[in-house]
Amino acid sequence: MDMIIAMRSFARVVESGSFSDVAREESTTQATISKRVAALEKDLGTQLLIRGSRSHSLTETGKLYYDRVVNILHEIEEAESEVRAAGVTPKGKLRVTLPSMFGSLYVAPLIPEFLSSYPEIQLDLKFTEKMLNLVEEGVDLAIRLGNLEDSSLIARPLGSDDLILVSSPGYLAEHPAPLHPSELTNHNCLVYSLSSEGATWSFTNQKPDTSVRATGNFQCDTGSGLLEMLLADTGIAFMPRWLVGKHLESGQLVQVLNQYYRRYPINAVYPQNRYVPLKTRCFLDFMTQKIKGDSMLNNIG
Repeated sequence: MDMIIAMRSFARVVESGSFSDVAREESTTQATISKRVAALEKDLGTQLLIRGSRSHSLTETGKLYYDRVVNILHEIEEAESEVRAAGVTPKGKLRVTLPSMFGSLYVAPLIPEFLSSYPEIQLDLKFTEKMLNLVEEGVDLAIRLGNLEDSSLIARPLGSDDLILVSSPGYLAEHPAPLHPSELTNHNCLVYSLSSEGATWSFTNQKPDTSVRATGNFQCDTGSGLLEMLLADTGIAFMPRWLVGKHLESGQLVQVLNQYYRRYPINAVYPQNRYVPLKTRCFLDFMTQKIKGDSMLNNIG
């Protein structure tokens, strides 16, 4: 028995839920796929699948084995792709989704250099705050800010940034700066409405973690909207440092409660159990190098 072929067939049966679907994928018969899985079980000396007339489920041992097999097959695919890619020019359409403001400020300016280095790649960027289903939308890669919730994706760390409290000198001249997060209740807090935490601001660098309920007369779903309100002297906001860094340097904005912040990761994610094309790996390597070279976003891990 070819162990790798059997492992691949087993993994695809688990993922598709059907011996016949896998047989069609591999241009063989349902009986052949069934025999491969049965031979695998015999070789391992344990049952992996509980077979049903309409669906199949994993045994406890099968679940442990599947989790290991997926990683092994992924490593094999990466090794094969590296060998095949030697001397091959990356080409084809590459679809990437990324957050609107971050993409516009940090990624878009890098694209001419990327396309100059890889002229046979056709790049299709989609700027959106929505967490798209990459498989359903046909997206090769996504750049995401913050903690990841979708465990079905493979993540590659690119860097990290901090959410910090900022305001304008004009606002603070009329409203003395808070000395503790609890004093934020006395201020007009400008809220990012798409935050997974809503109007709760958490400062995870603190021990124990500190959280406050932000209240104010304005919220919106874009960082640019909050930035305009800050510059108009209207309140305090919890903002990514990458978005307000230049305004802090110019003095248009100032950081308050400097010791309170929340660090969050910047990741590139892509579907697992899939061959990663050379065009995708080139973009990943390019972005990793650029972000590592950025003094604001180079805190890897």
